[in-house]
Amino acid sequence: MPAESAPHERTWMAFPREGITLGEGAESREQGYRAWTDVAHAVRQFEPVTMIVDPTEVARARHMLSADIEIVEAPLDEFWMRDVGPTFVVDPDRPGVLGAEDTRAVDWIFNGWGAPGWAEWQKSAGIARVVAEHAGAERIDSLLVAEGGGLHVDGTGTVLLTETVQLDPRRNPFADRARVEAEMTRTIGATDAIWLSRGLTRDYDDLGTNGHVDIVATFAAPDHVLLHEQTDASHPDFEVSRLVRRELETAFAERGRSVTLTGIPAPSALRDDEGWLDWSYINHLVTNDGVVLCGFGDDASDARAREIIADAYPGRRVVTVDSRPIFDRGGGIHCITQQQPRVSSARAAGSR
Repeated sequence: MPAESAPHERTWMAFPREGITLGEGAESREQGYRAWTDVAHAVRQFEPVTMIVDPTEVARARHMLSADIEIVEAPLDEFWMRDVGPTFVVDPDRPGVLGAEDTRAVDWIFNGWGAPGWAEWQKSAGIARVVAEHAGAERIDSLLVAEGGGLHVDGTGTVLLTETVQLDPRRNPFADRARVEAEMTRTIGATDAIWLSRGLTRDYDDLGTNGHVDIVATFAAPDHVLLHEQTDASHPDFEVSRLVRRELETAFAERGRSVTLTGIPAPSALRDDEGWLDWSYINHLVTNDGVVLCGFGDDASDARAREIIADAYPGRRVVTVDSRPIFDRGGGIHCITQQQPRVSSARAAGSR
């Protein structure tokens, strides 16, 4: 699996549809539609976007999305493309002409983040197959219940995982670390797994993912990790973010790797009506020549995050999109997008 910073063929998304995730009431639903649309248009500044759209939402999608965003019609219920869609990988050893035949798509089992009673996920469990077929990518079927938001890679074989996700008994009741690591090797080519013990506090609510890593830590480069940093000691993530830093420091030291850990301070807001906020700048998407970054209406914090992100990804233009409506529904920009690597570039990078 190439690093997210490797060149992309395109980004895949899924358009919202009415249901529990989108919310009740016309105003709430419109906020959701608009947030997903704003992200799609921001990503389109840098690379092609293909949007999976449920048949009930095609007319709305065509009205709201620019004409240069491709629409693929398919039934879905959940629309977090990072989790319901495939994880794209490339085969650098396959002989022949570079092209779609070198692209593969890992089809994890999706069960709505542990089959909670509220989730509607049965239709979206088939979206990875739809995407793979449309992309012309050979499918790699997995028996592991997993989501793309539950892993991050550095492009050189290291994968970040979370014990409370991959080892969640609601997902994989018979799994242990060894089995998960073997499947990561088989599917995404991971040669080294670094396990974090947990994710952010809000992510353990009923509507959470039980600790996805893509809101906690990400690789800006193989020797540079960005971390969520809660600086207010009254927030439970104050201790969580320090725990994650210690676990990563220990893991990289044990491997003899010199890796810079850069914290990105959380916005100043701490709570909403539902409890502790998990607003995080880590949940950004790296695109061709750009980064689409979560914004939270906090001018000082948003500006500071843009500076850190710009330094971490030199040469890329940083675009901020208000992500509060997305986080209100359980995720961020990274959660609603999935990159498809550009095969020839990914192979060239792998050969180095």
